[in-house]
Amino acid sequence: MSNLFPNSISKTLPRIVIQGVRGAFHEMAARQLFGEAIELVPALSFDELAQKTADAEVADAAVMAIENSLVGSILSNYILLQKNAFRITAEVNIPIRQNLLVLPGVQLADLTAVHSHPMALAQCAEFFRPHPHIRLVESEDTAESAARIAHLQLKNTGAIGSALAGALYGLDILAPGIETHPANFTRFLALQREAGAPVVQGANKVSVSFTVPHQPGSLSRILAMLAAQSANLTKIQSVPLVGFPGEYLFLVDFTVRNPAVIPETLRLLDVMTDDCKVFGIYRSATF
Repeated sequence: MSNLFPNSISKTLPRIVIQGVRGAFHEMAARQLFGEAIELVPALSFDELAQKTADAEVADAAVMAIENSLVGSILSNYILLQKNAFRITAEVNIPIRQNLLVLPGVQLADLTAVHSHPMALAQCAEFFRPHPHIRLVESEDTAESAARIAHLQLKNTGAIGSALAGALYGLDILAPGIETHPANFTRFLALQREAGAPVVQGANKVSVSFTVPHQPGSLSRILAMLAAQSANLTKIQSVPLVGFPGEYLFLVDFTVRNPAVIPETLRLLDVMTDDCKVFGIYRSATF
């Protein structure tokens, strides 16, 4: 999607931060969002991703996973959005097909451990229940786990990751599609620094956060206002508000049929809530 950089006249490739290394699902999302002609900037944690995205000397944009259809939202990433001056400019839903990757010739009985990112392990937990001899070990990235097995020639260790990672690092797919449910999608966000983020034409989706007065009916009045504006609520989640026991930060996504109502809807949200922050106004992705 080259239009994510509509004003760029540089001949250098856009530098896109991804969580993980080559072969990670973040790479697939980055290429769908920004096109094939990009320079990948790896980050082995989401905190590192946020740091690199904030630095104009390091990166132009980033891709960050925000939720998975099997295991839910990555709430820590919402907190990163809350803390940083980023703007969501696009989203994509990537089908996630998890594979058990091993060195050539290794069999299931040979494995004593399988390494991968915690989200990948959670997506595949059911596959390993009949194999209690295999320890599931959390790592920083799916593809990095595959690369480590190949580099160290670990014959008793497997990794969960993409077919791309297996091909890149010379590993066999011992078991394909081991996710618990085949309808396994991860939603990824395209992020740019707020100061330079473009206005997205045809935007019909809004992501915001806010707090509400700690009194009866506060949230219901906001939901009624969104309904009156013909906003379709696609997500609402709460996280505890640090330092204020019993109070919460609300994370809300909504779509509209008529983008012209977005400015007024946001004005009303700002009036009716406290600390309203707009994460992004962008086009809704399909599955």
